[in-house]
Amino acid sequence: MQKRKNHRMTRQRTVILEELKKVKTHPGADEIYAMVRKRLPRISLGTVYRNLEVLSELREIQKIGYVGTLKRFDGTPENHYHIRCIKCDRLDDALIEIETNLENKVRPYTNYSIIGHRLEFIGFCPECAKSPQEDAYQTEL
Repeated sequence: MQKRKNHRMTRQRTVILEELKKVKTHPGADEIYAMVRKRLPRISLGTVYRNLEVLSELREIQKIGYVGTLKRFDGTPENHYHIRCIKCDRLDDALIEIETNLENKVRPYTNYSIIGHRLEFIGFCPECAKSPQEDAYQTEL
């Protein structure tokens, strides 16, 4: 990890990073807080939030943004796609290769200096796909 001013790898950051990398889910700060408290019982929720932001800035983790009403974090910093259930907000990695040419396809249509992209597929997870209420959600799309 690169050292930057005020961004040294503290014990708290190390534990947060280790706990986040242990899971394949994309937990919110509250879930990460609960995981980290098992090892650091005196850590505060605010400290977890601040350190998640720092780890995201340092590109040690990904801040996915809001999925439903919950800001999620990903222990895999490399670019990859996600798939989200529009019924229960379950979020998984979409295990497909990154389309590296996508930025080149967009460049002729914008003045932006494109540095990358994020892509999220939406649908129904296996559990929600079994539900008879699925049709109601499809009409909302």
